[in-house]
Amino acid sequence: MSISKEQVEHIAQLARLSLAPDEVERFTEQLNDILRFAEKLNELDTEGVEPTSHVMPMTNVLREDEVKPSWPRERVLVNAPEQKDGMFRVPPVFDE
Repeated sequence: MSISKEQVEHIAQLARLSLAPDEVERFTEQLNDILRFAEKLNELDTEGVEPTSHVMPMTNVLREDEVKPSWPRERVLVNAPEQKDGMFRVPPVFDE
């Protein structure tokens, strides 16, 4: 499998990148090197190898979900540029 200059230019256009001709040439070579390396992985015998999501055995690394007291609302809102009804007031995101 290989990638052509036209495909690199198409990908650049989709990513809204403007590439100089020498960059197209360089990226074509680099992407083809990456693809050739990935093709080498197909030569490995993976028969009987269990799929893994992590190289080390992992268990749940999250802390226990404990209820803890939070800061008083007045202290949290003291530096808020704007507040209303005890909440942060932010500019609208959507136009109505």
